[in-house]
Amino acid sequence: MKEIKINEIEGFRIGHATNTEGGTGCSVIICEEGACTGLSVMGAAPASRETELLKPLMDCKAVHAVTLTGGSAYGLAAADGVIKYLEEKEIGFDVGMGVVPITPASAIFDLIVGDFKARPTKEMGYAACVDSENNNPGCGNVGVGTGATVGKFKGAEQCMKTGVGTYAVQIGDLKIGAIVAVNALGDIFDADSGKQIAGMVNKDHTAFEKSCEAMWDSVQQDVNVFSGNTTIGCVITNANLRKDQCCKLAEMTHDGYARVIKPVHTTADGDSIYFMAHGDVEVYQDALGDLSAYVMAKAINKAVISAESAYGFKTAADLGLV
Repeated sequence: MKEIKINEIEGFRIGHATNTEGGTGCSVIICEEGACTGLSVMGAAPASRETELLKPLMDCKAVHAVTLTGGSAYGLAAADGVIKYLEEKEIGFDVGMGVVPITPASAIFDLIVGDFKARPTKEMGYAACVDSENNNPGCGNVGVGTGATVGKFKGAEQCMKTGVGTYAVQIGDLKIGAIVAVNALGDIFDADSGKQIAGMVNKDHTAFEKSCEAMWDSVQQDVNVFSGNTTIGCVITNANLRKDQCCKLAEMTHDGYARVIKPVHTTADGDSIYFMAHGDVEVYQDALGDLSAYVMAKAINKAVISAESAYGFKTAADLGLV
């Protein structure tokens, strides 16, 4: 196995649009020829659109783009710009008098960062598509990761800045990679060493606290942790898969979340993972599922490592904690 860049996976393009002043943004994953796509949602508070199409019993056979956006439900408007861009390129499901692009979207809650009124727009969704033509996806404080933070159980004053991350590998002819916006309620741990690398800090910002332990101490209390969460990601691969397989693989990829985010899949997170397949490489599904969880975990770590301080939120490196 060797590490590759995610833009080396043929048939896919990734682009970003960033509102640095407002503290939000959106990212798009485009597959012009259409990708067999599944979805698994394991958090209890998702914000999304057109995701019903991805269920195995639905007739949708191909998705042309997935939009990952900030702005909570408001930011789902960015997908309108993605649809506009694809229609102009005549990319979509042929309905006889034109095309209808199939473009599911999911959002993180980043409204606690920057300007509450700044949300990704239709124009930003279109701009992310134009940016994808360069197919040079960045990491950190870009796109959907612009306003991402983690470690919010005790509120924004003890959380930390993260962003968007990517990671990809190749084994033989198989290529697989993940892009993820890390905006979790919980803490983030290194996939290899298990060491905490981001999350909730103490009031002096001199050491990490453990979100899980804080939650355990509050097990008999009525705690409101709705402070802006959700980790959303997408796996892309050149494997030859059916939609039911993509749905199962998206579910298995949540193991990558669980390996490095603690706690995860809470009622205050809308944790969602898309799985997009476009290619002809035959694979052993269970092995691919475990590999998918691995690249997702590494992408989450990349989102932490690549982030820079912004909007009053520090990174672990800034605080000398890693």
